[in-house]
Amino acid sequence: MKKVLILGVASVQMDAILELIRMGIETFACARENDGPGSEAVDHFELLDFIEQDKVMSFIREKKIDCIYSVGSDIAMPVCSEISEKLHLPYFVTSETAKICNNKKKMRECLGNDFKGNIRFQALENCDTEIMLDYPFIIKPSDSQGQRGVHIAHNYEELKRYFDICKGFSRSGIVMLEEYIEGFEVSLNAYVVDGKICFLVVSDRITWSEFQGGLVHKHIVPSRFSNWRVKESLKDLAERTIQKLGILNGPVYFQIKVRNNQPYIIEVTPRLDGCHLWKVLKYYTGVNVLKLTFEHLIFKDVGELKNYMDTDRDYVLEFLCDAPRKKADYTQFEIPSDAVCNFKYYNDGDVVRPINGYMEKIGYFITQNQR
Repeated sequence: MKKVLILGVASVQMDAILELIRMGIETFACARENDGPGSEAVDHFELLDFIEQDKVMSFIREKKIDCIYSVGSDIAMPVCSEISEKLHLPYFVTSETAKICNNKKKMRECLGNDFKGNIRFQALENCDTEIMLDYPFIIKPSDSQGQRGVHIAHNYEELKRYFDICKGFSRSGIVMLEEYIEGFEVSLNAYVVDGKICFLVVSDRITWSEFQGGLVHKHIVPSRFSNWRVKESLKDLAERTIQKLGILNGPVYFQIKVRNNQPYIIEVTPRLDGCHLWKVLKYYTGVNVLKLTFEHLIFKDVGELKNYMDTDRDYVLEFLCDAPRKKADYTQFEIPSDAVCNFKYYNDGDVVRPINGYMEKIGYFITQNQR
């Protein structure tokens, strides 16, 4: 029996653990704290901070682990690749590529100023530096995730107000300023085999209008905003990006803004998204991208792609969200009786953990509509 180690135990890692168990694989997981549902689902949980690579490698050797991976975590991906390189385990992207995608400054610089679809940016260590961008712009940590510390600065006073907050989420101490793109937002889930995109779905990413930083509220598949011209531009952007970044195999997730039919990269990462979109994509296309990922990584099998089918249904994944540091109360939400799927991250009465500090995901449901 194959053995797989998952880094992290949040709900998206629990998805991976349950899929691996269905595949007949023995599952292990490690995390700094036992604070996620994955620790209850996994066969073996180890209280271990996966940033401590030497300890993780010792654990892998001791347990004779065959593969190490994670879902929805930018922090974990460089660790997975670097350890896999050192221990000769399977991996999709090099640790260099994973580190570039995990650092917004490195990613922007790697793409370059002449790359169509990159946006203007500036990296700062303090806010006394001369600002080269026009207001408003996005201010975000260089190497964080989950919309932590992301704000919009309309003037210098707001930049000063948000700068230290943002910097507090940056492990490198670097704060990124990025051109603000006015337009609609989409997610792009792609799958790459030997340098070629073999699966690509565009979905609308709907955010909470009352919160800064693009906190996600819903995902809608297929996109209602993207016309054929935009979809062609998105495909072209995705193909050029994976070549530029050296993403030759595995899942790739893009967060993109579209202005005047021109797409601009907000985020790109060589992993599955952190929003359970694989479930929506399975309903919509018949392809289980999560299963595909592990079959490809462990067994070099991409047969799951043959399950692709056309459908006449739309799907909506909507998050249940609430403020952090309060007790979860699901009675405030109305989950449709015809929802095809729903999941709660907490038990009623559990305290909601702060992630972005504003509006935290505490569950989700998926609905379908006939077109």
